[in-house]
Amino acid sequence: MFIDKVTIHVKAGDGGGGCVSFHREKYVAKGGPDGGDGGRGGNVVFTIDKGTNTLLSFRYRKKFIAENGEAGKPGKMHGASADDLLIPVPEGTLLRDAETGRIIHDMSDGEDFVLCRGGRGGWGNRHFATPTRQIPRFAKNGTKGEERDVTLELKMIADVGLVGLPSVGKSSILAAISAARPKIADYHFTTLSPNLGVVAYGDGGFVAADIPGLIEGAADGAGLGHEFLRHVDRCRMLVHVVDVASVEGRDPIEDIKTINSELERYSPELASRPMMIAANKFDAIDEGTFDRERFESFVRENGWELIYISAATGYNMKEFVDTVGKRLESLPPITVYEPETEPEPVIQKSVETTVRREGDVFVVEGEWLFDLLGHVNLSDRESLSYFGRILTKYGVIDMLEENGCVDGDTVSIYDFEFDFVK
Repeated sequence: MFIDKVTIHVKAGDGGGGCVSFHREKYVAKGGPDGGDGGRGGNVVFTIDKGTNTLLSFRYRKKFIAENGEAGKPGKMHGASADDLLIPVPEGTLLRDAETGRIIHDMSDGEDFVLCRGGRGGWGNRHFATPTRQIPRFAKNGTKGEERDVTLELKMIADVGLVGLPSVGKSSILAAISAARPKIADYHFTTLSPNLGVVAYGDGGFVAADIPGLIEGAADGAGLGHEFLRHVDRCRMLVHVVDVASVEGRDPIEDIKTINSELERYSPELASRPMMIAANKFDAIDEGTFDRERFESFVRENGWELIYISAATGYNMKEFVDTVGKRLESLPPITVYEPETEPEPVIQKSVETTVRREGDVFVVEGEWLFDLLGHVNLSDRESLSYFGRILTKYGVIDMLEENGCVDGDTVSIYDFEFDFVK
């Protein structure tokens, strides 16, 4: 079964809590606090699995949760950090925010991508010892791991897309020029999912994709084409396969117009890609019915390159591969989609906040703020700037003003103190 779009929920592991402990040893009086720190929660990491071209493994499993970090231990022993949760996906998979649909990352660069980071481990009580607080009986909890819903959308990586109406010979061409063995039969919609094949050319090669047959109305959801048009989005060029022998009784020119109309409706940018006409089944043409001059004139008027081939007999197949290969040498590389979201930590859904005044200090509390501090480097200007934007975005600054906080007052958020400046 071919599945190319699915939505899943992922969550990184929570950080382990810090330990409250005091050193106990014979002949050592008042050993002091020695609680260890908690371990880091596991990240959620997407990796590329080059051996697959479907998201079938996500059909029944929709939740992926990394392990939590281990709690700290006595004797200043650090809790173990959890292993990262690796999620393999086919090359070319887009990670999109499930709510907005915006692209988070394109899994086409061959690199692993950390989608959700695990929570930091909490500090043990040894960190809180001061000259005036020598026996701290508290420690910090670990921060929560990031979580979010993400849509996986597979856009296959291929240099060339073979497009055309059903039964024009796209699968036969792919089988003739590569080691791919797609299903071939003399009925419509034999191909139910895109097939990829590596074609040898020169010192390397290129990848060709056989896209299931499009029909009129495919852009509106007719037939199978609407499900697979996304797989030609990356193609550097399109090869429009047409049956010049009119085995199905259709006019080759009208076939080309039909498919180009569907491509234009789906994506004008895609329709403007370099295109080549592969006139298949040339061995079976009827000279009495095939108006070659009219057909070639139509192709010429549109500025397309034309080659007559026969996948069944092998006629002109080597020339076809050479022509496509040379054309690809002058074209830009495969499209890699840029992220459409800012790489900022995901704030937990609950943003309940309380503000109270203790003497001259305004104390702000909220579970989401506790987690947020775990993602902020307080010694980094950019990180602090992000922290300030989040406080404004979620109404903390407004709440402080409503409670009488003015410029110069001290604000405390979980032991982090700063002067309020509007």
